[in-house]
Amino acid sequence: MQNEENILKTTISKFLAERFESLPENDRKLFAYGPLYLGINGAFAGLIGNSLFRRILNISQARLASSLPMAVLPFLTTVAAYNAVVTEPLLSGDLNCATCAVVRGGLVGSIVGGLYPILLALPVNGGLAFRYETAPLPQKGNILRFWTTVSKPVLRKMSFVFLLQAAFGGYLSSRLFSLYEKMLQPPAPGAN
Repeated sequence: MQNEENILKTTISKFLAERFESLPENDRKLFAYGPLYLGINGAFAGLIGNSLFRRILNISQARLASSLPMAVLPFLTTVAAYNAVVTEPLLSGDLNCATCAVVRGGLVGSIVGGLYPILLALPVNGGLAFRYETAPLPQKGNILRFWTTVSKPVLRKMSFVFLLQAAFGGYLSSRLFSLYEKMLQPPAPGAN
C-alpha cells in the first residue's frame, strides 16, 4: 500500500513538473521570485523593528552589527518557510485547496515575515542595551513586565506591517494557486 502511494506521488510530481515547464516564463518567475519579494518585506520589517527598539533603548552603538542579522535572518526564514509551506506543496500536488493556500501564505507572511523579525530584534537590542548600559534594565522579578512595556509601542507601530505582510502573502498564494490550477488544465488543442 505504501509503495503504491509513493508511485502515485512520484507520478503526480512528474506530471506537475512537466506542466510547470510548459507555463509561460512570467508565470514560472512568479513561483521563483514571489517568495523572495515576501522575504524582502520581512527584511524591511526586521530593520524597522530593530530601529524602533534601538530608539526606545537609546542604543547608538553597533548599528551594522544589529542591522545585518535583522535583515538577513528574516529574509532567509521567510523565503524558506514560504517555500516549504506553500510553493513546494503546490508543485508536488499536496496542496489542493485555494483557501488553505491563501491562509498558509497569509500566516507565513504575518508571523514569519512580520512578527518573527520583531521578536528577533528584542533580544539583540536587549543585549546591546545591557552591554553599552544605554537604558536602565529591570531588576530580577520585573523582567517580563519591562520587556512587555518596551515591546508594546513597537508592536503597535508595526501592526500595519503585519497586515501588509498577511495581505501580500495571501495574494501571492492565491496567484500561485491559480497557476497551479492552470497547470492542471488540459492543454489547448493544437498545443504541444
